[in-house]
Amino acid sequence: MEDNSNILIFKTNISGEEGKLFIKVLLGNHESVKQCNLDLHDIDCVLRVVSSELKHDDIIKLVNQYGFHCAELE
Repeated sequence: MEDNSNILIFKTNISGEEGKLFIKVLLGNHESVKQCNLDLHDIDCVLRVVSSELKHDDIIKLVNQYGFHCAELE
């Protein structure tokens, strides 16, 4: 069986365990997100999202609407 998941990587300003928990719940409850991870120890507070359906713009819009900055990491 083929897995067509994409790993989407973002630079964010999410900080602290409270912000991390909020994002994990937000994305963890999204039906199209298979997995997500936020690295608070990285200078870019890197967010990684695994999804076969969502695109970078979808995640950016979702995260930004809650007051965080999220941009595609190139």
